[in-house]
Amino acid sequence: MPVISFAPDTRVWLLSTPRTSYALRIDATGAPCHLAWGPRLTLEDAEELATPPAEPASSFEGRPSVGDELPVDGGARYGPPSLQVRFADGTRAFEWQPTGHRVHEPAPGSAELVLEFRDRHYPLEVALHYRVHEDTDVIERWCALRNTGEETITVLRADSAAWSLPVAEDHRLSHVTGQWSAENRLHRDRLPFGETVLTSRRGITGHHANPWVMLDAGGATEEHGRVWSAVLAWSGSWRITVQRAADGRAGFTGGAGHDGTVLPLGPGEEFTTPHFAGRFGADGFGGTSRAWHAYLLAHVLPHPGETRPVLYNSWEATGFDVDEAGQKALAGRAAALGVELYVMDDGWFGARRSDRAGLGDWTPAAERFPRGLSPLIDEVHRLGMRFGLWVEPEMVNPDSDLYREHPDWVLHLPHRTRTELRSQLVLDFGRREVADWAYGWLTRLVGSHGIDFLKWDMNRPFTEAGPPDPAAGAVGGEPVWTAYVHNLYGVIDRLRADHPDLRIEACSGGGGRIDPGILSRTDQAWTSDNTDAADRVLIQHGYGQIYPSRTMAAWVTDVPNQLTGRTVPLRFRFHVAMAGVLGIGGDLDRWSEGELAEGAALVAQYKRVRHLVQHGIMHRPRGRVDEGPAAVQYTAADRSEALLLVWQRAPRHGSCRPPLRLAGLDPTARYRDARTGTVHSATVLGEYGLLPDLPPGDWASTAVHLVRTS
Repeated sequence: MPVISFAPDTRVWLLSTPRTSYALRIDATGAPCHLAWGPRLTLEDAEELATPPAEPASSFEGRPSVGDELPVDGGARYGPPSLQVRFADGTRAFEWQPTGHRVHEPAPGSAELVLEFRDRHYPLEVALHYRVHEDTDVIERWCALRNTGEETITVLRADSAAWSLPVAEDHRLSHVTGQWSAENRLHRDRLPFGETVLTSRRGITGHHANPWVMLDAGGATEEHGRVWSAVLAWSGSWRITVQRAADGRAGFTGGAGHDGTVLPLGPGEEFTTPHFAGRFGADGFGGTSRAWHAYLLAHVLPHPGETRPVLYNSWEATGFDVDEAGQKALAGRAAALGVELYVMDDGWFGARRSDRAGLGDWTPAAERFPRGLSPLIDEVHRLGMRFGLWVEPEMVNPDSDLYREHPDWVLHLPHRTRTELRSQLVLDFGRREVADWAYGWLTRLVGSHGIDFLKWDMNRPFTEAGPPDPAAGAVGGEPVWTAYVHNLYGVIDRLRADHPDLRIEACSGGGGRIDPGILSRTDQAWTSDNTDAADRVLIQHGYGQIYPSRTMAAWVTDVPNQLTGRTVPLRFRFHVAMAGVLGIGGDLDRWSEGELAEGAALVAQYKRVRHLVQHGIMHRPRGRVDEGPAAVQYTAADRSEALLLVWQRAPRHGSCRPPLRLAGLDPTARYRDARTGTVHSATVLGEYGLLPDLPPGDWASTAVHLVRTS
């Protein structure tokens, strides 16, 4: 059971997880101060750390923000503030005055601490929340702000949490960067002195960065070393600021919103920030990834125990050219391949013949589906598959009946051009009437057709995101940047409550909206619009640093690849896609009989091992993706089976090929290769390694399924 302890004399709080501790204290001024985040401590140990900070050597140094539990604006603080407010009379800054605390059990196996404060003069209350669980070392943190006065308070910045690290001679930052179709490029770089800002200003989580960080002292490896990490559960704009001081201190603060956005907090209003969860571990980057996978499965995903079906998506086969007859024929081919979920993509509704028209008019195109969608759905179900549909509820084309009727429903500013991207505009989900309209047609569509699955897309970022019109139904005085996300969550939550069997894939032009906030109400995520298997190895490597394979949709598509023009073997494409939730997106009408037979065999192979991919424990035998073989291993929780997937791009003659050392096996057991029958000692596999049997030449790959025999 997680433990929350308190020492009244020293005002020290200690939060204990299975293997770690987090300690803070309330100092003489009433401010919360960080003490420790790392290996287990007793309360007495934590009190030993509660010594008053030394006076700064110079008046120019001020109070270090690294060490404040939630750095605020004001006084001799010059680091990045987590909380910035401006009161009605123009006064800025916040001065802490403790008013109480609460400890309670929000759910069996969990404990929560709430530290309550108010400003010493102004009517603003701040509550700091900490939640721990008995099955994870992840600590969830967030804060709540409440205006108890009669005048509006302007919140300039309200981060969810700030995290401080122990003093070290060096610090290294791990994070991902990218762009559309090149998401999740992993970087591990020495943390520069000063401030490093990771952010999205696009209204979505973004392709260019993802809201997580890992920090270490420069010596951590894949399986060893201390790593501090944190992930923000927010699907809109966000900012994480990492700070390194000259005296060896380091830390980071993060939350919703980007620079320049403000939150007007009206009388009686409360704003609760998203969760910014953190985890310390001494088990390297691999252990950190596995811990986040386990946490997301246990505490975030709505249906973690389900096995995701093999999917077929029509987009690359048909584009916008969809009709009842063509989709039925394609569904028949997909079923013969072993597909379990058939998804019809864009082009089924309104005047949708290209990306220039039709978005917003969500009724089946009468000339393409003269009897509606029911005949196609019935045929898909008859073939033994579930039926899914592509939707983009947050968007509208100017060339649509919806826009002609409601031009005011889009994000816009007075006297400013409405920026079109991909010939579309963003519907203002910050307005309740817009969100209610989307919920209404979605629940009718799903309910009247028995739809099993939605691919929920969003193909452009925000522009012209202005102040809300309270009369139009904005959430209080909340600006569109946050109201939009809260209403988006509300639409999905209501839809799922209406249709408990509905499953949803999160998509935003590929991996533009992936985070624990959206994953808490969806079932999988579209990792990238780039389906090139060679690029996907790198993209999936970055994705798996935090997010589990159970959520990672991965398709096999045609060659030459539509985006890169690259041609790789079908086997290689399948083996890369088998590392996640397998999908197929090729034009099956163009596949040869040999390709269809090979594809069916590989689908069957995936079904035999997907319980390991989707529910097993992941290890990265090499820990990196480079010119050598890349590999990922999935092991059953009871260590009875393991799957090793290996991909080799272009081997260089004479280059080193070290064996791959497998992890997580039962050290006393022996394992049989299900394909060759060869039996291996777990000791040899773990200590000396396995040299995978790869075909000669470029784009070689293999899948090794090991089953315990003793």
